[in-house]
Amino acid sequence: MFHDMMNKLILRVSNFILQGVHTKITDREFLEKELESWKNSPQRFMQIKGFQYYENEHDILKRKRTMIGEDGRLQEVENLPNNRVIDNQYAKMVNQKANYLFGQPFAIECKNEQYVELLKKIFNKQFMKTIKNSSKAAYNGGIAWLHPYYTENGEFAFRLFPSYEILPFWKDQEHTILECAVRLYLVIGYEGTTPTIIEKVEVYDEDGVHKFILDNGKLIPDLAKEKKCDVCSLIMSDNNGNPQEYNWSRIPLIPLKANESETPLLKRVKSLQDGINVMLSDFENNMQQDARNTILVLKNYDGQNLGEFRHNLATYGVVKVRNDDSAKGGVETLEITVNADNYKAIMELFKKALIENAMGYDAKDDRLSGNPNQMNIQSMYSDIDMDANDTETEYQAAFEEILWFINAHFTNTGQGDFEGEEVNIIFNRDILMNESEIIDNCQKSVGILSDETIIGQHPWVDDPKGEMERLEKQNQKEQQEADKQYNPFGQQNQEEPGQENPDGDVDEE
Repeated sequence: MFHDMMNKLILRVSNFILQGVHTKITDREFLEKELESWKNSPQRFMQIKGFQYYENEHDILKRKRTMIGEDGRLQEVENLPNNRVIDNQYAKMVNQKANYLFGQPFAIECKNEQYVELLKKIFNKQFMKTIKNSSKAAYNGGIAWLHPYYTENGEFAFRLFPSYEILPFWKDQEHTILECAVRLYLVIGYEGTTPTIIEKVEVYDEDGVHKFILDNGKLIPDLAKEKKCDVCSLIMSDNNGNPQEYNWSRIPLIPLKANESETPLLKRVKSLQDGINVMLSDFENNMQQDARNTILVLKNYDGQNLGEFRHNLATYGVVKVRNDDSAKGGVETLEITVNADNYKAIMELFKKALIENAMGYDAKDDRLSGNPNQMNIQSMYSDIDMDANDTETEYQAAFEEILWFINAHFTNTGQGDFEGEEVNIIFNRDILMNESEIIDNCQKSVGILSDETIIGQHPWVDDPKGEMERLEKQNQKEQQEADKQYNPFGQQNQEEPGQENPDGDVDEE
């Protein structure tokens, strides 16, 4: 089974991986070498760094204070302040960009109302949360992966994989058509009573998911649970009650890219984020350079060595010196003035550069002071809006893949065939706005534009169609109230046959 699967994998992958190479290599060795090369690649290293920096695990935490030794080389000094301060502007940019484009629920636009109602059940709040989390994972790693699957209860769902777990093999250089993919992830296992880390490997192709264990660089079929290493996507019973295994006709992995080049955001701003951390740490270090650990000048010291001097100073806070007619003793310090304004200026430059390189925005921008107009707000959002356009383009393409799997699920479960239905996914960007100015423009557009267009541009409306329906009901209710005021008795004031009229006469039929 292992060799059958690997032979299929080699036929698909080796055509473009090993072109021009005549060295014989087995299918198992091929995948093992690709995994080993990818595990230690600079690309995967930067992807992991993106997630680490987001979680406040920065390089500054490994920083050591050093000095020039007797041989002219740097050596570690342990008796000096070594603060490791983190001001995580990078995580702020990731959250800002993710919430800007995916902070609000996206809208579904389709003419088929039945299809829309079915999609809303799939695109529930849990799915909205997954999409938002995927955007953070995409910014951290350049790309994230969505896996459609069926739960143990038979429910259709999506699972998110980070970039550093997936090794993709693409058919084209543009990375639009996925040939197959390998997932590498870690689990905690036990050897007896000793916990150990196990490297699990899953190979995704059109035949299903094939599971292995990576042991010292060697792939071993994982037979722990299923008694086989091949796992299908769904098991359903036929008319006779016999279980049947089914798989998707496409690779069940959907790439969600932050940008076309799949570049992690950290790669653009790491040096600036590190510079911010270093400046803050150095400032605190210099502020702590007091008389007990700074440079001291001794005059006529009454002791044998400098270690004794430092010990007495640290223990008692005083030091004994000799002062006689031949020489006057004393202790002086070489004071280095710490100019806080210099640090402040450098920090402002670093933060501004980080925001610009991350293509975010500064919420404390001077353009927001006073009563900013909409042009100033749009100017402040120009960078993040331009970067969001790239991300939205990639996600719109990804949603075509998502809808394919959803349509296949609807067809397989007998809910309907919706292939070919046009669906627009509209992302509602979370942007500041001058509401008074926009509302004023809406009022000035009455009679020039349709009510539906004006309502769609109103800052208080999220669902223009629903708002139009509510407005129509309100108008009908107001018309009914007006009719009652004009004719308060309704039909009761009409003269019925056989009843007495106001003059006392009886009407005849």
